[in-house]
Amino acid sequence: MKKIVIATRNPGKLDEFKKTLSGWGGFELYSLRDFGDLDPEETGTTFGENAVIKAVTTFRETGLPALGDDAGLEIDVLGGEPGVKSHRWIDGVNEAADDELIDYTLARLAGVPYENRTARLKLVLAYFDGTALSLSTAAIEGIIIEERPKKNEPGFPFRGLLFVPEYGKLYGEFTEEEHNTINHRRRALNALRRSINK
Repeated sequence: MKKIVIATRNPGKLDEFKKTLSGWGGFELYSLRDFGDLDPEETGTTFGENAVIKAVTTFRETGLPALGDDAGLEIDVLGGEPGVKSHRWIDGVNEAADDELIDYTLARLAGVPYENRTARLKLVLAYFDGTALSLSTAAIEGIIIEERPKKNEPGFPFRGLLFVPEYGKLYGEFTEEEHNTINHRRRALNALRRSINK
């Protein structure tokens, strides 16, 4: 059975990876939590750079093939902010709580008309097995709503803020079936299936 390390400490993110990979069969999955204090520092300036740092560093520290991803929100009217600093957007250093990020996003967009609130949840995924490095990118396009959402998925503060016109609802309100169809992590992972199955 092939062993793969998912380079994350986020339980929600790990669960999304497991749901997809378990359907492929033949994998024994680990996370950074299985390797003590291992937590690659995200020093890149793009999602791609951070995804590669996570995958390569995790492989070097564990000796096992690794999947690393970096994802976040890009708001067009703010020049792509928060981008790679999505969870550290408020002060640029510390990870903020979900509620703080939701309130901060709405405050930054106060007064911006609906048609100018276009944004996307973007993700870059990297897979490194010690020999080859593979990358894939996926995104969910939408519009940031003007009021605080009624509910939000823990660990994913921006999902409740992104209205997806294609489905006519907030990303955070998707059914499991809809989520599985549009989920950018699942789509990026499927794009790397051939490399991962080698």
